[in-house]
Amino acid sequence: MSSIQSQSAPKPLGHYPHARRVGDLLFLSGIGPRNPKTNQVPGNQYDAEGRLTGHDIAAQTHAVFANVREVLESSGATWQDLIDVTVYLTDMAQDFARYNAIWAEYFPDIANAPCRTTLGISALPAPIAIELKCVAQLKVAG
Repeated sequence: MSSIQSQSAPKPLGHYPHARRVGDLLFLSGIGPRNPKTNQVPGNQYDAEGRLTGHDIAAQTHAVFANVREVLESSGATWQDLIDVTVYLTDMAQDFARYNAIWAEYFPDIANAPCRTTLGISALPAPIAIELKCVAQLKVAG
């Protein structure tokens, strides 16, 4: 069992690794859309007092997919190695259709797409609208 910290993904918000490998399985911690260099959340809109007033789910979906890809690659895995993804959306009614369309762009072949569960939740630990929890199966050397 080994833990992975990616230098090219946003730092976790808590005291945990980006991923942990157990045998040929790779378990990713929750990954959000924060920019790894600036820590900013793409697509968030704020009022003059700095309060969050809206978000762009398309920008955040592309960003979270990019961050997942970075953790996978840092772990020796690829996008195609994903086998199960749990998606958390803070606004299921407003964001599901757009997020689902973007998912189909990244996984156009249903036969090769990972299994997926999408949950609507009230909040995440940062001002983000989407987070992914993923499992990948690594190729066995040999």
